[in-house]
Amino acid sequence: MIRFVFLSSYNHRVVFASLIVVGCSKPVFFASVLKRVNPRPDAVGCLVQLKIHQGLESCSTMENLKQYHSQIIRLGLSDDNNAMGRVIKFCAISTHGDLGYALKVFSTLPQPDTFIYNTIFRGYLQVHLPKDCISFYLQMLHTSVPPNKFTFPPVIRAFTFDNAVEQGRQVHAQILKFGYHLDSFSQNNLIHMYVSFKRLEEARMVFDKMPQQNDVSWTTLISGYSQSGYIEDARKLFDLMPEKNPASWNAMIAAYVQSNCFHEAFLLFDQMQRSNRFKLDKFIAASMLSACTGLGALKQGEWIHDNIKKTGIEVDPKLAATIIDMYCKCGSVEKAFETFNELPSKGISSWNCMIGGFAMHGKGEEADELFKRMENESKTPPDYITFVNLLSACAHSGLVKEGHYYFQRMVEVHSISPGMEHYGCMVDLLGRAGMLNEAMKLINAMPMDPDARVMGALVGACKIHGNTELGEKIGKKAIELEPYNSGRYVLLANIYARASKWEDVANVRKLMNDRGVKKSRGFSLIEIGGVVNEFVAGGRSHPDSQEIYAKVKEMLACIRSIGYAPEAESVSHDISEEEEMEKALFYHSEKLAIAFGLLKSKAGETLRITKNLRVCKDCHEASKLISKYFGREIIVRDRSRFHHFKQGVCSCNDYW
Repeated sequence: MIRFVFLSSYNHRVVFASLIVVGCSKPVFFASVLKRVNPRPDAVGCLVQLKIHQGLESCSTMENLKQYHSQIIRLGLSDDNNAMGRVIKFCAISTHGDLGYALKVFSTLPQPDTFIYNTIFRGYLQVHLPKDCISFYLQMLHTSVPPNKFTFPPVIRAFTFDNAVEQGRQVHAQILKFGYHLDSFSQNNLIHMYVSFKRLEEARMVFDKMPQQNDVSWTTLISGYSQSGYIEDARKLFDLMPEKNPASWNAMIAAYVQSNCFHEAFLLFDQMQRSNRFKLDKFIAASMLSACTGLGALKQGEWIHDNIKKTGIEVDPKLAATIIDMYCKCGSVEKAFETFNELPSKGISSWNCMIGGFAMHGKGEEADELFKRMENESKTPPDYITFVNLLSACAHSGLVKEGHYYFQRMVEVHSISPGMEHYGCMVDLLGRAGMLNEAMKLINAMPMDPDARVMGALVGACKIHGNTELGEKIGKKAIELEPYNSGRYVLLANIYARASKWEDVANVRKLMNDRGVKKSRGFSLIEIGGVVNEFVAGGRSHPDSQEIYAKVKEMLACIRSIGYAPEAESVSHDISEEEEMEKALFYHSEKLAIAFGLLKSKAGETLRITKNLRVCKDCHEASKLISKYFGREIIVRDRSRFHHFKQGVCSCNDYW
C-alpha cells in the first residue's frame, strides 16, 4: 500500500510530498513528487538531507545504497560533499560495500574534501591495497586538499605495509609541517611504522619527543624491541613505564615467550599476579600457555586452563588451539582430545592442532580417524597444514599405504598442491620404512628444489638403515643447504662413525670448527610440584646434584640387572676409553631428569620430560628399562616427537 504524507513549513512556504510504503521501517523519498512554493533551498536541503542521512546510516546492502544515491542525484545534491561523503563511506569501508563503486562516485565530485579522501584511504587499506592508498594521498596533495589528523594514521599504515622507508620519512616531515606533531594517533602510528622498518632508533626518537606517551606508545615500542631481539631493552622500557596495563604486561610476557625465555615469562607473570591489579585475560593466557608449552609445564598449563574456565574468558578459535597445543606438547594428548571434543564449534586451527598432536605422539591411527571425522562431520574443509600434520602422523607410525593415499587425496579431492613440507613428510615416511630408492625418486620428481629438511629426512633414514653411500651423498648436500646447522654435520659424522670411517668423522668435525659451527647444547626439563627444573649433560649446578648423581648410579645398576648395556653409538666418537665413554653416557641430561623425578615424585606418578634435541639410542633403551624396573610411565618429548615409555616398551615401537 502506498500513501502520501504532506509536510509543510508555513514560515518558509515550503510544501513537499513523500511516498511512504506501508510496512517499511524507513520512508522512501522521491524527488518527482517534491513540490516547492517559493522554496528556500537551505531549509528544504537541511530537512531532506537529514532524512537521507538517516536512511544511509541504516543501509545494509549495495542495492539500498544505490536507491539513496539515485535520490540524492535527483535532489540535485550530487556535488554535495556531505551527502556524497556518506555514500562513499558506506561503499568504501562497510563490510557490505563496494570500493569500486566508491571510486566511481569519487570521480564525479568536482571538489572532494578531506573527509572523503580519508575515507578512501581507509577503504584501500581494508582491501590491502597500500600502493593505491599512497597514490591517492599524492593526488590529495596535488589538488591542494589539506590533510587533517585523521589523514595521517591510514597513510602511515600504507607506507608500513609497502615497506616504503623513504616515503614514510617524508610523511613524517609532513606531519611536522602541518602541525600534527602533538597528535598522539599520528605519533603512535609513526612509532609503529619505524618499528616495522626495524628502525628502532627513529622509533625511540619519536617516542621520546612525544609530550605525553600513552599505553599504545609504550606497548608498541616494547613489542618493537622484542621483535628485533632486544629483549633487555624491551624490559628496561617496560620497567620505566609509569602505569602498566594488561596490554603492556602481555607485550613483555609475549616477548619472553617468542624469544624462548620461558622462565623469565613465568617470573614476570608471577609479578603481575602479585600486583593484584590485573586479572588474567585471553591474550596473557595465550602467552602463558605458550610458555607452558615451551617448558613442558603441564601443571602450570592446567592451572591457567582452569582459570580460563572459572573467569569466563572467551575461548576463541586461536585460544582453543593454544590450549590443545599446550596439552599435546606437555604430554597429555588425552586431555587435549577431551578439550577438543568439548569445544562448541571447531575451527580449522583446532582440527589441525589435534591431528598434529596425535602425529607427534605417534598415534597415526587416531589422526587418521580424526581426519575422516573432519571430512564427514565438519563443514570446515582441510587445508595445507591439515595434510602436513596428517602425513607427519603417517610418517611417525609407519603408515605407508595411508600416506600415499592422503598425498593423492590432497591433490585430487581437495585441490591442494603439495608443498615442501608435504614432500618432506613423504620422504621421511618412505625413508623410515626402508624404501630409500622410492624416497630418492620422489625427491627427483619434486617440482621445486628440495630444501635441507627434505634432504635431512633422507639422511636420517640412511643412518637408520645403514646406507653409507647414499647417506654421504645426501648428507653433503644437506650441509651445503644449511652450512650453519650443527645437526647436519652431526648426522653425517654419525653415518661415517657407524661405518667406522674415522678419518671422515674427523674431517666433518674439522669442517665444523673451521666454519665456527657449534653443536647445540642439549638440555632436559622436568616439572615437579609446579616448578620446572633444567638439566644439562654432566651438569652439577642443581642444588640437589649430589643426591641426583647418586640416584643415577643406583638407577643404572638396577636396570643392568634386567639387561641394560651402554650403547657406544650414542656418545661422541672422540672418546676412546670405555670408562670415559660410560661416564658420558650415564650423565646425559634426560637421565639426570629421570633420576630427579624418581627422587621427588610420588610412587607410580608419571614423569614428563622435555628435551631440546633428539633422544639418543642409549637413553631410549635405558628409559624403557627404567619404566619397567621402577613401575613408572615416562613421557619424553624430544625435538621431533613424543616417546611414552611404559612397562619396558616405547610407544614409538622403536620406529624413530
